[in-house]
Amino acid sequence: MQRGDRELRIVAGSLRGRRWTFPDAAALRPTPDRVRETLFNWLAPHIAGMRVLDLFAGSGALAFEALSRGAANAVLVEKDRNVAANLHVTAERFGLAAARIEVGEALAFLRMQPARAYSLVFLDPPFDAGLVEPALAVITERNLLAPGGFCYVEQASTRALPPLPTGWTVHRQGKAGEVGYHLLHAAARDIPGDL
Repeated sequence: MQRGDRELRIVAGSLRGRRWTFPDAAALRPTPDRVRETLFNWLAPHIAGMRVLDLFAGSGALAFEALSRGAANAVLVEKDRNVAANLHVTAERFGLAAARIEVGEALAFLRMQPARAYSLVFLDPPFDAGLVEPALAVITERNLLAPGGFCYVEQASTRALPPLPTGWTVHRQGKAGEVGYHLLHAAARDIPGDL
C-alpha cells in the first residue's frame, strides 16, 4: 500500500483539512471521505457535546471527525497495540485532549461500561468479523446508549442489518460501493442529562 493510500483528512470542523497517516494493517479499512461527510451531515444537528465511543477505532477517522465537529469527548478502542499507538500520536498532534485511547478487545470493553455512558457509538468492525450483532446485543443488555442517542453501523453492503433493539429505528442509511452504512436512533425519553 502506498503512503497516499494510508493518508486521511478531517472533512470539516475545527480540524478541517488536517491530515494523518495510519498503519498498513490488514484489517484497517477507514470509512471513505464521502461516507464520513454524509454521516456527519446527518449528525450535524446533534453532534455538539456528544459523548462518543469508537469501538473498532482503527484509523480513528470517525472519532477524530466527531471531535473536530464539536463532540465533547471520545473513547477510541483498538486491540492492535501498534495501531493504538498511532492513534495516541495523532490525537496528541491534533491537540485532542478529549480523546482517550483504550487498548483492548471491543466486546470485553463494552461489558465494563456504565449504563447510558455514550450518546454516539460507532460500530465499524472488519467486515468479515461478525461483530456487529454481538456488539449491538451488549450495548442493549447493558443499556449503554443514552436515550435519544445514535449508533452508527458500517458493514458490507450485501449484509442486512441485524434485528434492532426495542425502541431503536433506522434514522438514515445508504450504500457506497461495497460499504453499507446505517445511522440508528434510540428512542428518547424525558430524562434530563441523558444526551
